[in-house]
Amino acid sequence: MQTVIKLDQLCKRYGTTIAVDHITMQVNKGEIFGIVGPNGAGKTTIIEILEGLRTADSGVALVLGKDIRKHSQEIKQRIGVLLQSTSMPEKAKVKEVLHMFGSLYKKTVDPSEISAFLGLEDKQNAFIKSLSGGWKQRVSLALALINDPEIIFLDEPSMGLDPNARNEMWEMIHRLKKQGRTIVVTTHYMEEAEYLCDRIAVISRGRLVALDTPQKLIAMLGGTKRISFKNPGKADKKRFTELAYVASVEYEPDMIRLHSSDIDETLKQLFHLAAQDDWTVSGLRLEDASMNDVFTEMTLQGKGAVR
Repeated sequence: MQTVIKLDQLCKRYGTTIAVDHITMQVNKGEIFGIVGPNGAGKTTIIEILEGLRTADSGVALVLGKDIRKHSQEIKQRIGVLLQSTSMPEKAKVKEVLHMFGSLYKKTVDPSEISAFLGLEDKQNAFIKSLSGGWKQRVSLALALINDPEIIFLDEPSMGLDPNARNEMWEMIHRLKKQGRTIVVTTHYMEEAEYLCDRIAVISRGRLVALDTPQKLIAMLGGTKRISFKNPGKADKKRFTELAYVASVEYEPDMIRLHSSDIDETLKQLFHLAAQDDWTVSGLRLEDASMNDVFTEMTLQGKGAVR
């Protein structure tokens, strides 16, 4: 399997803050690779180093087999970037923006081909300021594809999109993978990471705490499942943390979620607690573990294992 991105002991510091702390990992050709973590975890800094927008303090960052510090301009010709917010002239037409960005590269794709791929044919004469958020994001993705990139970096690709536009974005990302492109995605949405990514790197406080497929990361929780029910308002959080096999508790004003490694035993004690304190378990739901649980366990509680 060909490696197209390789990080070895990568470090970046801002003053006394360590943003990237000795990160070592690789991305394989043709995969959708996710980088997730809480705000300030360091994932955007990692991406910006790989894009040639920032310089690492130490360590190695190879993109397409070349050192990004020495070959930044060459690498930029071979990658595409979708930022969280792409600045485009509001009074320009879609076709004008595509041609303008295309002029920045040595190699370009016919804008009409990209427009057909992304469903932008009918928007060519539309002004950027007239487009909805979903359509602007499609134009931004078109700009990321204008140079026929081998690697595409997508920073929060569905942020601010409504559910329909988000699903359409996911479908387009899968279609890009089928073309053989490598895609690196940063996201706060664990549902997005679980649905899109072949492998996911979990970053916390600048460190890589886990790296594997979504399914294996979920399995690392030891079969933990979630019990959700309406908050009766008659017991404090401590009472629930003391129930058998409960790994963690999400205590909210209207809902309580128990993460349990033995759901049957936890349920027995939950109903016993309810009877003892004279309240009823209502709105009960049993759910398998998900990437949301992985995110909570490995970032908020500092757990994790790199594979």
